[in-house]
This record gives sequence, structure tokens and C-alpha cells, in this order.
Amino acid sequence: MQGMSKPNLESMNEEQLRAFAASLFSELQGKDAELKARDRMIEAKNAEIKSKTSEIHVKDLTISKLNHEMAVLKRWRFGKASEAFHGLQRSLLEESIDEDLGAIEIELDACRETPKPKKALVRGRLPASLPRVVICHEPESTVCGCGCQMECIGTDVSEKLDYVPGYFQVEEHQRDKWVCKACETIVQAPVAPHVIDKGIPTPGLLAHVLIAKYADHLPLYRQKEIYGRSGVPIPRSTMAEWVGACGVKLQPLADELRNLLLKRSVLHADETPMPTLRPGLGKTHRSYLWAYGTTPYDPDPIVLYDMTSGRAGEHARAFLGSWTGKLVCDDYSGYKALFQSGSIVEIGCMAHARRKFHDLYENHKSVIAGEALTFYGALYEVERQAKDQILDADQRKALRQEKAVPVAMKLLAWLTHKLTEVAPRSATEKAIRYSLGRWDALTRYLDDGDLPIDNNWLENRIRPVALGRSNWLFAGSDRAGRRSAVVMSLIQTARLHGLDPYAYLRDVHERLPTTPASRIGELLPGAWKASRQLH
Repeated sequence: MQGMSKPNLESMNEEQLRAFAASLFSELQGKDAELKARDRMIEAKNAEIKSKTSEIHVKDLTISKLNHEMAVLKRWRFGKASEAFHGLQRSLLEESIDEDLGAIEIELDACRETPKPKKALVRGRLPASLPRVVICHEPESTVCGCGCQMECIGTDVSEKLDYVPGYFQVEEHQRDKWVCKACETIVQAPVAPHVIDKGIPTPGLLAHVLIAKYADHLPLYRQKEIYGRSGVPIPRSTMAEWVGACGVKLQPLADELRNLLLKRSVLHADETPMPTLRPGLGKTHRSYLWAYGTTPYDPDPIVLYDMTSGRAGEHARAFLGSWTGKLVCDDYSGYKALFQSGSIVEIGCMAHARRKFHDLYENHKSVIAGEALTFYGALYEVERQAKDQILDADQRKALRQEKAVPVAMKLLAWLTHKLTEVAPRSATEKAIRYSLGRWDALTRYLDDGDLPIDNNWLENRIRPVALGRSNWLFAGSDRAGRRSAVVMSLIQTARLHGLDPYAYLRDVHERLPTTPASRIGELLPGAWKASRQLH
């Protein structure tokens, strides 16, 4: 082999020749193994390069898409097209676009290998009239590695605007600089991570802005006026950037909340219209906000919103994915495809069936409708008894079998008989046929104590959206609608757990920058509440 002296084969005996051949063969095997290892390494490197190339391509496409979206929004925000709206409508549009621009900046930074350097902010001190809380940050040790005691040579001061319910205050963060004169080493406490890097808002102020916008239904232009009266003029565009950034940072919590929700075997579903502006059209488009939730009997209640461009059943299928179980919903045709395979079982809403007769009675004092309401009232009376007695699922089923099943059988016989007496195509006939046509779905709750009698629990969770819609008129964009869904999901779920949404979101914003993705579930309302109870 290369590097070896040529042996005298003629002088070797048979045994030596055999040993020499074995050594050559062993060396060849080693070289072959080494070459194969190099080939595998090259293949691994090629695969890694291919993966990185694919990842870079995906990121480039995402960056290109986001840059295009940003350019469209900026053209819409500052171009002549925005003049198609006037007054309050234009104000709300600009507010949503500013939020979207703030969100896109955060998403672009996540895609770039090196985040775009932020422009140096020239900001004056916050109003001196505001109360101040001084927070000192010191390094873990002021003793240098060489053993000398360091001396303080200065202090960096940064101000953040905090909101405590009822008033503003300034957090003055002081970070002393410590120097070791012996080895000229400088030590300073690191800057604490924040949801808004290098911004003035504290977690408390961010929580307050989100609560005011999505729970109290105060658009940012109204918040600006309120804060201005308190001596703190915050530009609306600045608050919009905060809201957009928070929407992006809170998205992982909504994703984890969805994963948790889809582990349930019984879910509620409902939807409501959400007018959404479409840049370039100069008018609103009817989008829909879907709500999905646990049952009222669930010890860890969840409600999750999903903003979509329409009401087609494909949106429900996309959200539920491979989920299987029992779905409580109304008679909307969009849900029907979900039940065809049998993996999802339809649970009807008795309140919808009752409402058909209630409308007849209220509008026409129908005697037949009054009789029907008596039957439905008896079924709901059983549910009230179960609630008052705080029964578990087995006890609830037993009570229904004893008291509700006989009423349901009488109602079925009554509906069947009355159908032969009422006028064809009348409102009364339609009300009767609605109940008879969905009878199996409406009465499945009688045989399962985990099922509710109706969908009212979730309808009450979607009602705040209707209230907000009367204040902010529409969502400023599809992205704004999705952001609203994320924040409202966290706020409404926190309320279901009896939490103060402000206290919850404030703590989440404090902990979110330092919480790894593997532990994001600790910030969900149910886990958050449990951790507080342990302490």
C-alpha cells in the first residue's frame, strides 16, 4: 500500500504470506469503511444543504408574500383609495391597517436570518406629573473575576409606561454600570426581555389596551382620547403596532388551546357574521367568526374563535381536522357533511326547536304553540333540577331517564298527531316538521349525561362579538379578524375560569418572552389558574 516499503515476497514462507495477505485485506477493509463513512457524510451534508435550501426558499417566499402584503397595506393606508371611506369608518380602517403592519413586521423578523435593525427611537421623557416607580437592576455579583470589588461608574435609565387599573405610572428601570479598575471589566444587569422590544409599554399597559379593545369594545381612537385626558398622549398608530405585535406573540397560545380543545369528545359549534373590509374594494365583505367550545359540564372550559372568509362547511372541517366525537350545533347545512362518515355524531339544539314555537306564540298567540311550549318547558325543568342538585354525568342521565324521557315520548306523539291537523306549508307545520325532522339529534342527550340539552352555552360565548360589532362596525382586514379571534379566545376562556382577564394577560405578557415553546401550555387560562391555586 502507499507509504509501505515493498516486502520481499520471495523470502516469505506460506504462513508469512498468509499473514501479509490478511493485513492487506484488513487495511483495504478499513479504507473501504472510511470511504463509505465519507460517502455517508457527504450524503448527509447534501441532504442538509437540500433541506436548508428548501427552508430558505420557503422563507424567501414568505418574506416576499409579507412584503407584498405590507406594500398593499401601505398603499391603501396612505394612498387616495383610503379617501373612499370617511369619518369613523376611515378611522377604524386606518387603525386595523396599522395593527396589520405592526404584526407583519414581527412575522418578517421571525423569517429573516438576521432581524432588521430597528431605527433608533428619539423619545422624550414621559410626563413628569405621572407617579414613578424606580426598579433597580443589579448584576448577580459586583466582584470581578480577578477578585477585586467593582465600582459603580454610572446608571442607564429607561422609562416604561405602566397602567394599573385606574391610573398610569412610570416604571423607571435603573441599571448601574460596575467597573473593575484593576482589569477594566464592566458589568451591568441585562435588559429584561419584553413582548415589545425597546418600547415603552409594560405588560400591564399592553394587557389594558387589549382588554379595552377586545373585551370592552373600545377602538384605539377612543382609547387615545381617554389616555389624552389622563395626560398621556399615545399616538393611535403606536398602539396599533402594539396590538399587531401582541396578536403575533399570542398566536402560539391559541394554537395550544386548539390542541387541548380537540382532545374533548363533546364540542359545541356556532358562527356569526363578521363584516370585513377588503382593501381595493371600498366596501365590506361578509366573513364569519366561528366559535368552538367545551360543554358547560367540562371542568376545564374552553372557547376558541376562528375567523374565516365564509360560512361554508369546509371551514368547520378544516378547523376540526381528524377530530371525532359528538358535536352540538344548530341545523345549519354547513355541518351536515361532518356527519356523513359517522365519525362525528350530530347533537341537536333543543332551544332552536323550542324557539320555533316561541316565535309563533309571541307573534300570534297560537294555541298549538302554547301547548308545545308546555312540553319543552317540562324538559328544561329537568335540566334545572340537575343543575340545582349539581349532579355528575351518571346522575344526570338517571334523572333524565326517569323524568325527561316520558315527557319526550309524549311530545313526539303530540307532534306526530298535530302534524295531521295543521294547514300545509303554514308556520306551525314548519315548526312541527323541524322538531320531527331532527328528533334523533334532539333527543340523544337523554341517553348521555355528558351531553347538554342545547347549544345556548356557546351562543352566550359568541354574544360579546355581536356587542363589539355594534361598536367597531367591522374587522379592518382578514388578518385583523384572525387577530381578534386569538385575543378574544384567551379573554373569554379566562372569564370562563373566573379569572380577571387583565391580571391574566398582564402575567402572560410578562412570562411569554422567556417561556419556551415546550411549556407554552403553562400560560393557558386553566393551567394558569391551577398554578395560582397551588401558591
